[in-house]
Amino acid sequence: FYAENKLPFVMGTTGGDRDKLMEDMQSRDAFAVIAPNMGKQIVAMQAGLEDLATKFPSAFAGYKLEVTESHQKTKADTSGTAKAVIGSLKELSDDDFDLEEDIKMLRDDESSLAFGVSEEALNGHAFHTYTLTSPDGSVQFELKHNVEGRTVYAEGTADAVKFLASKVGSGMEGKVFSMIDVLQAGALE
Repeated sequence: FYAENKLPFVMGTTGGDRDKLMEDMQSRDAFAVIAPNMGKQIVAMQAGLEDLATKFPSAFAGYKLEVTESHQKTKADTSGTAKAVIGSLKELSDDDFDLEEDIKMLRDDESSLAFGVSEEALNGHAFHTYTLTSPDGSVQFELKHNVEGRTVYAEGTADAVKFLASKVGSGMEGKVFSMIDVLQAGALE
């Protein structure tokens, strides 16, 4: 509908048929910001990890990757953020981490509370811990990003809307943008 009517939109989700959506939007020169995560700080962290993986592949060769992530019990799929971060960490570590088998997904209240989620955030949270451990166990690196509530995503979405409005108003041809484009443009408040 949006593509056919050239209606600009912002969408943040890992669901749906991403390839079909991108194809529809690009074939009609329509405007959109489409991203798996709208949290600016999380997207910036992901971009930084992608850069590290590109510049320093196998810097953590031999290190074992462990990942635990907790989301509200209504989230059925694996976190798109976790998938992206794991992709970069696998490049850095050469670990054979398997998304289907190795990620520890917490989707019940008791496990989430034990992982550090506050009771008030059980219906809306995203807690992630990534641990790289050296072969002999003497060195460990840990990366955490924990979100309670939806504010960080709402703020990023508002910035994406402002960014997209400026692109539509510029007279340029329609284009599909990502949150990386929003960040690189400095379109943040």
